[in-house]
Amino acid sequence: MKTVSGGVCAAKGFKANGIHCGIRKNKTKKDVALIYSETMANAAAVYTKNLVKAAPLTVTKAHLANGKAQAVICNSGNANACNANGIEVAEKTSALVAEKLGINASDVVVASTGVIGQPLDVTPIANGLDALIAGLGDHSTDAAEGIMTTDTVKKEIAVTFEIGGKTCTMGGIAKGSGMIHPNLATMLVFITTDCAISSEMLQKALSADVKNTFNMVSVDGDTSTNDMVTVLANGMAGNAEITAEGADFDTFMKALNSVTVYLCRMIAGDGEGATKLLECTVSGAKDEQTAKTVAKSVICSSLTKAAMFGADANWGRILCAIGYSGADVDVHRVGVKFVSVAGEILVCENGAGVEFSEELAKKILLEKEIGIVITLGDGNGAATAWGCDLTYDYVKINGDYRT
Repeated sequence: MKTVSGGVCAAKGFKANGIHCGIRKNKTKKDVALIYSETMANAAAVYTKNLVKAAPLTVTKAHLANGKAQAVICNSGNANACNANGIEVAEKTSALVAEKLGINASDVVVASTGVIGQPLDVTPIANGLDALIAGLGDHSTDAAEGIMTTDTVKKEIAVTFEIGGKTCTMGGIAKGSGMIHPNLATMLVFITTDCAISSEMLQKALSADVKNTFNMVSVDGDTSTNDMVTVLANGMAGNAEITAEGADFDTFMKALNSVTVYLCRMIAGDGEGATKLLECTVSGAKDEQTAKTVAKSVICSSLTKAAMFGADANWGRILCAIGYSGADVDVHRVGVKFVSVAGEILVCENGAGVEFSEELAKKILLEKEIGIVITLGDGNGAATAWGCDLTYDYVKINGDYRT
């Protein structure tokens, strides 16, 4: 496995672009992105479990019913959610893209992100399509910018891996900063690969992966209406198509996981107003689900997040979050450590505090990436969750997000 440049354009046959078309008032911000495969690709997706779903998700789910796609169009600045004509707008967007690219509208993945409940005028997208398509090329970064809302950094990665003697490549871009608390999917994530894999196995791989990656990320406890992860695989690497489990499928899963874990960390670390990435690892649980429940509870604790912002080793808040998580845990066996590049420090053992240096703890917690390491002493279950600190700026950003 090797990390390479190129993002969603790193894999053979994929092009991308991102421009400002006029959805957003700020002309310096790109607000639409396009990803295109030269050949038809097998496709898979997972979607938010929020009952309030944005129209593009409904349209995309219908389009991917046959497990095929060739293009992805995504706008930022408007979520196209809770709009009476949302389906019509999403379908119109797909049709316009398909007409310009010479493909079928049913082979277009459509996505939106931004403010909920505001009508989306398709005119700016229609007017910008010629420029968007004319600029298709090795422009993953422009596409990554085109899907950003309150994100402060672009999120993209690509890796190469070998299957059957053929070098395959996988790349992805993501957006996500606020309203992050996934359930089955997350934010918006677009992954491309030239690996040959059937639609069925691609869906199996993605559905399995998100349980331990995107489902384990939380910024603010709010599950979005627009969360979606899609993967397009065009098979241009030339490997024998993966149609069943086995060594090749395992290799594909490892590549997918390397991409998704990277994007998870990027999303969590770029939480709205965040100054620190928090990674909570739990071991010694009775089973994996218990470990996941504990890790997610700690990451979601507002009091713990606030303590991490202040570099305060208030480990009692972590015990508190474990206690109300609903997980079957013997609290008298719990151990807690804080870890960063500045060192590590044990603050709790067997469910009780131990003497530790507040000075060293402060030094450890002032770093940009903080590890919260929890041991439960009940079994072999383990899990990892990602989140961020809770700062004053989170309230400032969301106090007037719409206006």
